[in-house]
Amino acid sequence: MPQSLSKLYIHLVFSTKNRDRILSAEDGPDLHAYMGGTLNGLKCIPVEINTEPDHAHLLFLLSRTVALSDVVGAVKKSATEWLRARGPVYRGFHWQSGYGAFSVSESNRDSVRDYIRNQREHQRTRTFQEEYRALLEKYRIDYDERYVWD
Repeated sequence: MPQSLSKLYIHLVFSTKNRDRILSAEDGPDLHAYMGGTLNGLKCIPVEINTEPDHAHLLFLLSRTVALSDVVGAVKKSATEWLRARGPVYRGFHWQSGYGAFSVSESNRDSVRDYIRNQREHQRTRTFQEEYRALLEKYRIDYDERYVWD
């Protein structure tokens, strides 16, 4: 086959360092746009991006020419720099070192998109840690609780 084609939706989840509840709702739209711009720069197509005070969810199409770990690194680094430039409240800002990345089928894309859009509702009934553990279990990912959080 002479042409390389792919369509890989990724649901990326990561939290602030120590799950500090520092991300403000008013900074959210600009932060989401900035993260989307970073994804576009990597030839990844953003589908949905949302943040809560202590974590981020991104749904995007992974470019066939870039490694997922490089995308995660670039998004976290650029968002950190952008946040730190916003003022003193973010001066010492850090994301957690790890992340969760989950494949999403075309048939489930819209339900994941809605899930990300409605994070505020989900957070009323469960913590980020509970939500993240549920994702790990749903995707049958073995993990050691001692190394999930930082």
